[in-house]
Amino acid sequence: MEARGWSQIELAEIMGRPTKLVNEIVAGKKTITPETAVQLGDALGTGPEVWMNLESQYQLSKLTVKDNVIARRAALYVRFPVRDMIKRGWIEANENVEVLEHQFLAYFGMKALGDAPEFAYAAKKAKPLDDISMTQLAWLFRARNLAKAQVSKQYDDQKLRASITALSDLRTAPEEVRHVSKILSLCGVRFVLVEALQGSKIDGACFWLKDDQPVVAMSLRLDRIDNFWFVLRHELEHVLLGHGLDSSFIIDVDIEGMDQQKIAEEERLANDAAAEFCVPQAQLTDFINRVTPYFSEERVTLFARRLNIHTGLVAGQLRRRLDRYDRWSSHLVKIRDIAIKSAPVDGWGLVEHV
Repeated sequence: MEARGWSQIELAEIMGRPTKLVNEIVAGKKTITPETAVQLGDALGTGPEVWMNLESQYQLSKLTVKDNVIARRAALYVRFPVRDMIKRGWIEANENVEVLEHQFLAYFGMKALGDAPEFAYAAKKAKPLDDISMTQLAWLFRARNLAKAQVSKQYDDQKLRASITALSDLRTAPEEVRHVSKILSLCGVRFVLVEALQGSKIDGACFWLKDDQPVVAMSLRLDRIDNFWFVLRHELEHVLLGHGLDSSFIIDVDIEGMDQQKIAEEERLANDAAAEFCVPQAQLTDFINRVTPYFSEERVTLFARRLNIHTGLVAGQLRRRLDRYDRWSSHLVKIRDIAIKSAPVDGWGLVEHV
């Protein structure tokens, strides 16, 4: 206006708008609407975009964002499974982002949010976290917290090896899984059950606490008798072989979906021990060779009875060996409700407060 020598009255006349409107815009009391932007653009030869942009910038400049609260909260949601952890009670919901940040720092033992969580007590080398999601780590840290709260005997490798026989005697019926926690405790192995977080696909884990105290954690993600015993024996083999002592932890994801051609040697050893525990493999092979292709329900049941094990274990191994996951599902009975009554547990509506 000054460059053109125009007064507010003259600009108002050019635009065909009240002088009061121009006065309020100049005084910063009136926002520039799209209609006014078009008129100012035509009057001053700038186009409407200039005025709409200036209006947007001006309105934004009047807003004050305190401590980037939204950005900080977004950063938490990007990195951590915030909603799932709050739902499970691992983190308390709080509108104060600073309180939330401190909770996550404490949960994962970090000094700063950009740090990598440190899990091991005394591992010779930290396990690379590139292939481990924060959802899986959150589950692992909760399992460790439960295990740390337990009181157990000093770990005895010989007792654990001897206890495999006692554990094998429990394969006869689903109800027998209730004895697992006590047997492992007598060997100095801490046993915990933590429901998996959505999408984590965790079946189990093996890790060690101070003084070389082993922990076996299971998610019972697949509620079946065959999967329970396979995963348990798989993790116990990790313990017996000392896996995880040198690399923080062993975490087993989707054991049934593992590509057997690409798995690490330690996983192959654990799988072989688990399969042998569920059903003696030489006898299973002999059964398959004798019966193929006539796997009647009666033959499968009689074979399990001869081995004095639950039919579900034979069914599970046959499904794996023959790649026939459509068969014998009726024998794969559920055991979760039994297992969670006799071990430290977090999930399925139950929470150990530690």
